[in-house]
Amino acid sequence: MPQAPTVRSSAYLNALTLEIDKKLQRALASATQRPNLLQELFADIALEVDDRAKQIIFGEEDAISVADDGYSGPICFYSVLADYFMFEVQLDNPEVSLRYSSALVQGAANVFWIDIQTNATRFLRLFQYLLDEVALDSERLKKIPQQAQRDLFLLLSRFIFFYNSADKLESFLKQFPDFPNAFLIGSAADIFVIELADQLQKLKVEPVLLHYLSQIKVLQGAILA
Repeated sequence: MPQAPTVRSSAYLNALTLEIDKKLQRALASATQRPNLLQELFADIALEVDDRAKQIIFGEEDAISVADDGYSGPICFYSVLADYFMFEVQLDNPEVSLRYSSALVQGAANVFWIDIQTNATRFLRLFQYLLDEVALDSERLKKIPQQAQRDLFLLLSRFIFFYNSADKLESFLKQFPDFPNAFLIGSAADIFVIELADQLQKLKVEPVLLHYLSQIKVLQGAILA
């Protein structure tokens, strides 16, 4: 994803995050309004970035290139904010950095399950961002805390088949971070299989389960070779 190159774009992102923070604070302060406020916030963040906002965030030329970057899904505010929080905001406190990264991973897990339950790929762009622009990018990956790296790879292991990214599995496994208990559970491929098996047990939507099984059949033996 292109970096925000101007003072104007940084100001835009700062204003956007401030509004999100305000709504979160309102939700915390009012138990009765909390469900509605959080629902509104989720709807806002899930909206597509329109052409005017793209030009502000990315600059006019980059906004045009983003439209032709090969992704099938739209550019959405959650993917823009993910990039901003994880790589543009300077976080001197490791605990705060871990909190931001962990919140992104947990939030992604929640919306990916929405896609699972509805057999849709509305959040494909976010998955592609986390896989292609974080997990498979060594320079960017090392900028996030080790624990968040582990959580991210466990998450992506569960959804890589659902979002039709099995062709990147070999590269994905090579990027796997070290796990403290790896001597007990095995290699990256072993951890991947454990996560995938657990995911299969949780699937209740038949078309989704069949899709997973078709992906596994194609890759049978590949990750265990």
